[in-house]
Amino acid sequence: MRMLLNLFILLAIAYLALVLSVYLGQSRLVYFPDKQLSNTPAIFGVNYSSVSIATADGETLHGWWVPVPDATGTVLFFHGNAGNISHRINYLTMFKQLGYNTLLFDYRGYGESSGTPSESGTYLDAQAAWQHLIVTQKIVPEQMVLFGESLGGPIAAWLAAREKPGLLVLASTFTAVSDLATQIYPFLPVRWINRFEYNTLESLQSVTCPVFIAHSPQDEIVPFQHGQRLFQTVSGPKQFLTLQGGHNNGFIFMQPTWQKALGAFMDEHLASPTN
Repeated sequence: MRMLLNLFILLAIAYLALVLSVYLGQSRLVYFPDKQLSNTPAIFGVNYSSVSIATADGETLHGWWVPVPDATGTVLFFHGNAGNISHRINYLTMFKQLGYNTLLFDYRGYGESSGTPSESGTYLDAQAAWQHLIVTQKIVPEQMVLFGESLGGPIAAWLAAREKPGLLVLASTFTAVSDLATQIYPFLPVRWINRFEYNTLESLQSVTCPVFIAHSPQDEIVPFQHGQRLFQTVSGPKQFLTLQGGHNNGFIFMQPTWQKALGAFMDEHLASPTN
């Protein structure tokens, strides 16, 4: 009996140690920044300029501004939790072919941006990028497309709920960190120890612009049902694109389909530029 009791105590201590380590190390489970840029848009022959964006709390964000002649609109791109902007260059070619300017930037702590990533920080970064487009590039909100990939989805949705963009795109995005973490770590009291929200579902309830959602049934990181729930939450004009492939390669496998479906949706719902 004493041996069983001792075993139970040891298991309890080990479990509590695991819970504590997850609680204290959550940032390392959410953010996987890469400080080294592996390429630039020049690899695809895309003309671009590097931009520096100041945030309200004193950080400096690095990004790439890719203009196109007679642009139909402008895409503000929010990337996922790993790597940096140099791993999303493929998107730039698609937006260029669709006739859209693009601002692709790194959150604080990613790529050449200063600082350390945090949830509140990424929201400040989103606001700074938005203001850069409005003030520096003279883009009107109605001509802006907020595009969020994975972790970038809740950031884009958060901004869309507070500003008035022309359109919101969510690719392979989760409903909320707590929902996703509960599925990944069913053996942990996630809702008690979780320190991140990134609640896309909640933000969508305040979004008034048209919403385009893309997700794959084969997504091995963010289950397909997350995309379905997000789509069901949208009350206004919306479209769902079913992708094929894993979390990180659905776009690569389906770029022509992506381009055709998203281009048609943006052309239909985005306000025409005024001269």
